[in-house]
Amino acid sequence: MTRILHLDSSARIGTSGTQPHGSHTRRLSARFVQRWLEHTPDTTVVYRDLGAEPPKPVSAEWIHAAFTPPARRESWMRDVLAESDALVDELVAADVIVAGVPMYNFGVPAQFKAYIDNVVRVGRTFGFDRAREGEPYWPMLADCGKQLVLLGSRGDYGYDSERLSHRNHVEASVATAFGYMGIDDVHSVAIEYDEFADARLQASIVAAEAAVDALVDRLAFDYRRSPVSV
Repeated sequence: MTRILHLDSSARIGTSGTQPHGSHTRRLSARFVQRWLEHTPDTTVVYRDLGAEPPKPVSAEWIHAAFTPPARRESWMRDVLAESDALVDELVAADVIVAGVPMYNFGVPAQFKAYIDNVVRVGRTFGFDRAREGEPYWPMLADCGKQLVLLGSRGDYGYDSERLSHRNHVEASVATAFGYMGIDDVHSVAIEYDEFADARLQASIVAAEAAVDALVDRLAFDYRRSPVSV
């Protein structure tokens, strides 16, 4: 059985096309999951609305607890890490991570950065050993067949071209963090021209939805043919 972890991180509530000022990324992520369920109705979906309920940011106490070996952690440390542990457990259990991540000031929303900081965990999603020769770090989620789907939105346009690619710090930064954990099979689709709110935006929405549909059709077929279980 395939397991999807569905994450939304937009501060906007609702979806564009159904609510005034609704979120484009919520629109795309909901479409992806719905179409996937049409292909594979026995899929398990776990949903996290990071935009409505952001994870707590990393604190000094969190760092102290995370870098203390589990057998030596005090009760307060386990309490501090409880939310992070739950987020990591969901990530580890997922086959496909579907993340709605809009561009805020050329990067990811603070709430999604907080999510990344909570799931990139020593001893849980990456390993570290000072005595290890060569590279002391290693990804703990590698070779698990996990796939990351990034569904974005941008106010301007050309963030995948020479025009503005140098200002796009969304997909690359997220892919780097997830790749560090061993999840390096990444797919991305984004809506552009949001701030223009004209025919170009509508055309971009149509194109993004078509790209999402095609991506679901391909990935769901692959999972039906060769299901992955972690």
